[in-house]
Amino acid sequence: MKLLRYGPRGQEKPALIDAQGRTRDLSAVIGDITADTLTPAGLQALRALDASALPEVAPTALGRIGTPWRHTGKFIGIGLNYSDHAAETGSPVPQEPILFHKWCAATGPDDPIVLPQGSQKTDWEVELGIVIGTKARYVDPAQALDYVAGYCVVNDVSEREYQMERGGTWDKGKGCDTFGPVGPWLVTPDEVLDVQNLSLWLDVNDKRYQTGSTRTMIFGVGELIAYVSRFVTLQPGDLISTGTPPGVGLGQKPPVFLKPGDTLHLGIDGLGEQRQRVHAWDASLLD
Repeated sequence: MKLLRYGPRGQEKPALIDAQGRTRDLSAVIGDITADTLTPAGLQALRALDASALPEVAPTALGRIGTPWRHTGKFIGIGLNYSDHAAETGSPVPQEPILFHKWCAATGPDDPIVLPQGSQKTDWEVELGIVIGTKARYVDPAQALDYVAGYCVVNDVSEREYQMERGGTWDKGKGCDTFGPVGPWLVTPDEVLDVQNLSLWLDVNDKRYQTGSTRTMIFGVGELIAYVSRFVTLQPGDLISTGTPPGVGLGQKPPVFLKPGDTLHLGIDGLGEQRQRVHAWDASLLD
């Protein structure tokens, strides 16, 4: 099952993608897609629906796509989780997962990226997102995938000066406004045949920079859920962004960073695609 929300910011409507790839409006069934929707009971209720009886939304009527669920809970990032990405940044392969927190609210998959005032080193990172559906605390890695509501595409936008040169922590460069595009869909695990064998890619201005696969993760999806759950209780609607493959701007020679007018196009097999345009600081684009 693929879940999405569409419409102007703050007025999104819930929807799903049916077996034929058509968008079906869920507004008559649920008011919105929330953390409660992502629980096993909530998802089972949606699976029981006759999707063909729901109103179809024409592609021309979709307009803006929002985050796949309302009010992302904790937005947790994993650093340097691909060995080849660690190498391109000159960092050692971590012995345990590196955790950081993205302070920003998640944004829609095609919403603008707004550079912070004075930013010179804003970078891109295509990542697999894990969406939690069941409260998770001290989880056994062997059962960790049972706590997953679904998966999604994340662009872990990062300001490298703030992240690395401003006295720590990484959070400074990870949580700026608009630095968390998520979606377009939340895809339930039954539609993801092998979460550890998904292709990821990202283009900037139509040039391919990132190509990778989740099979080269240092710490896999189950390991990450179990590890994070040792330090904080995970709740339905929480999001773990699992790290990025090589090809980030910081790893280019010389480094390449985003500037106003740049366009990004990124995706993960089976989870959808995102497109963003980069803007200079403009507070009107934030709210």
